[in-house]
Amino acid sequence: MANREALRELQARLASRLQAARAEGMSVAWLAVQAAGRKYLFPLSQSGEIVPLTHVQPVPYAVNWFKGVVNIRGGLFGVVDLASFMSAETGESIQNSPASEPSVVTLNAALDVNCALQVDALSGLRGVDAFTQSHGPAEGSPAFFGNVFVDSAGEAWQEINLRILSQSPQFLSISA
Repeated sequence: MANREALRELQARLASRLQAARAEGMSVAWLAVQAAGRKYLFPLSQSGEIVPLTHVQPVPYAVNWFKGVVNIRGGLFGVVDLASFMSAETGESIQNSPASEPSVVTLNAALDVNCALQVDALSGLRGVDAFTQSHGPAEGSPAFFGNVFVDSAGEAWQEINLRILSQSPQFLSISA
């Protein structure tokens, strides 16, 4: 119960910081998330709402990374397990460490896809000033991989272009 309350507080803080950043024109560019030990950056302009993951209705005959559908404020959203999807796309194995309170990040309504990405942890908002260096994606990476940013602790954060991801045939094909 305390974890759920802490998650709500984090979401409220992120929402207020995002509102302030838009109002003040700050250089906040990404929502930082983690999935299966990997660190990802979602462009704020392509990200939507953050909500706790609850009551997912499974969909039969779907690929294993498509968890089902969930009702978010009266709209149906398909839920994609980001870690499992990335594993299927890159061929890398994932550390299966289920989050105690997973969240979903919806894609911005402008992308025209009712989808939410399941993540293990929210890591706040990041701007370019939070990183010491960056480089392009590795050779052979999926088209939706953007730059890799490295923070002062030496941690690598992979930028994900949600617009390209949401239009990729692999992402849109959920039948098993």
